[in-house]
Amino acid sequence: MSEVPITPAASVVLIRRGGAGRVLMGQRGAGAVFMPSKYVFPGGRVDSGDHSDALSLSPLCEARLGQHLLPASPPPAALVACVRRELREETSLSLPPTAPLRFIFRAITPPGSPRRFDARFFLADAADIDGPLEDFSEAEDELSHLHWVSLDETRSLDLPFITEIVLAELRALLAGHDQPGVPFFDNSGPLPTFRRIS
Repeated sequence: MSEVPITPAASVVLIRRGGAGRVLMGQRGAGAVFMPSKYVFPGGRVDSGDHSDALSLSPLCEARLGQHLLPASPPPAALVACVRRELREETSLSLPPTAPLRFIFRAITPPGSPRRFDARFFLADAADIDGPLEDFSEAEDELSHLHWVSLDETRSLDLPFITEIVLAELRALLAGHDQPGVPFFDNSGPLPTFRRIS
């Protein structure tokens, strides 16, 4: 049995501030090969056409994206373009090119999964969205039940383990805690490794 290749991917954690905060999530189809029926953030694999002239990342985020690279790792501009494209396709919401993104998490899917991704997670503010925040009418059908979920309500959803960890990191950030490096669950080698990208 051949080894499943690790594909670059990016997801966006879109936050509506105020109160306890709300994030945009949707449910994958029951027949999906990867994480069926799970609630996830908008995102997906990086396409060959993903390109962005407006990086909209801080120098620190850009430097962190350049660490611990796999052979097929795309440049930061491609990851940013992927985030914007996937958000638009899966939700019909659009982030303008100048809207800042913050790199907050990275995880590589462990061996044994039918799909493996080297996924970077980016935080974005819903206040930067062009247009209404509740209109998902032009979204593709990859995610169903798209809605804004309070951080407390996310605990009752059927979530992948790594999504639970991302949400815990988000709660800490929104509570004002400092992030001592970007958490990285690295399953690219023979042994799982956790590190923080400084």
